[in-house]
Amino acid sequence: MLQSVNPSNNELLEEVEISTQEEIDTKVKLAHAAKDSWHQLGIDGRNQILRRFYDLIEQHKQELAELQSLEMGMPLNESISDIEGDLVYLRWYSDHAGECLAPYVTYETDTEIHTVYREPRGVVASIIPWNFPLANFVWQCGQSLVAGNVVILKHSEEVPLFEKKLEELAQEAKIPEGVLGFVYGDGQVGDLLAHSDINMLCFTGSTKVGKYLYTVGAEKFIPVVMEMGGSAPGVIFADADLPAVIDTAYGNRFMGGAQMCDGLKRLIVHESRFDEVVKLLTDKISSQKIGPAIDPATTVGPLVAERQVKVLEEQVSDAVEKGVKVVIGGKRPSGMKGAFYEQTLLTNVTYDMKVWTEEVFGPVLPVVSFATEEEAVKLANDTKYGLGAFVFTQDKQLMQRVSAQIQSGMVSQNNLSYIKPSDPFGGYKQSGIGREHGKYGFEDVTQVKVVASEKKG
Repeated sequence: MLQSVNPSNNELLEEVEISTQEEIDTKVKLAHAAKDSWHQLGIDGRNQILRRFYDLIEQHKQELAELQSLEMGMPLNESISDIEGDLVYLRWYSDHAGECLAPYVTYETDTEIHTVYREPRGVVASIIPWNFPLANFVWQCGQSLVAGNVVILKHSEEVPLFEKKLEELAQEAKIPEGVLGFVYGDGQVGDLLAHSDINMLCFTGSTKVGKYLYTVGAEKFIPVVMEMGGSAPGVIFADADLPAVIDTAYGNRFMGGAQMCDGLKRLIVHESRFDEVVKLLTDKISSQKIGPAIDPATTVGPLVAERQVKVLEEQVSDAVEKGVKVVIGGKRPSGMKGAFYEQTLLTNVTYDMKVWTEEVFGPVLPVVSFATEEEAVKLANDTKYGLGAFVFTQDKQLMQRVSAQIQSGMVSQNNLSYIKPSDPFGGYKQSGIGREHGKYGFEDVTQVKVVASEKKG
């Protein structure tokens, strides 16, 4: 049985049965049986059904937000805001699928016309993590479904109650059998699903698991889309308007318990502003309220599970042994039951520390200084990852130069956000393959067909 545990107090919420091989095989067969009729409905027909599902998600957003908070520790107010934002994405996919997937002519004469069509790939296996329970489903499955694919979802073992609620709402929306299937379990169940008779594999999660699943996709010779780890740099230049951007820098690191793939995980500050930035962030951290995620007054909830806290402790211990300075935090809060860890700032960071070389999936932020633009870019790129990046400057030319040199799939300036349903989301290097959102996301979950037709007749 899967045990859903509340990380705010480490108490059991409920148990959910793990899907068997037989149940997975049944879901796959149902998906293959449904894929042609789902495709033939066309975008308008699929949207008519999917919008019923979206409406139900909106009607149940409070319950879904509470489940997110209870199962993975996202503060309740953040959960509500997150779900409202996820609905914007779903409705954007529906509203723009027609134009993004529209056929287009590549060649035409008086006697012939060549047209490119985008068609669904078929049965898609989607494996997603716990950090944003609804957003991960929306981002990975929303475009696939409206584009005409059928999906079998394996959510994280940390949020089985949330997945159960999604399945209940899908059934209430009368999504046809086989179009959206759900299986439950840990990585072993995900492995079984990945090895099933599928036409495409989509994954969001760690780079280690993503690399393994990439080999599975290669053996099956099927396409993959993978959104994996990140260690995004945040570069604060000397001219940055700190009072205007410090809240954004803080949020990009610490929102969602600092458990974001593209979160700001390494802060790189011009030496002339270093002390000021550290002081502002220290004050910001000091003003937060740590507590149970379900409490509306809480601004800092727990990590998803005790195991995540232990990983974070190992990373911070490694840094302390190598001479890091803990400015604030650096430990579990005293007197609290649950998977809590204090928001933490580290200085005197060296580039052999785990907090610099590894992805840090928790509320710990190493802060280093630089003297020149060249040094800032070098530090920003000093990672095997390349998902997001954040640049804080008022100089447009500087922004253009730096963003062109940073090795990441997304870069934002100051208080702007690259997180939009129209923008492609994905990374360079070991942060993934393919993109989500916008026309690029639709292209990655469909295949191309060109039809050369005679005009006469």
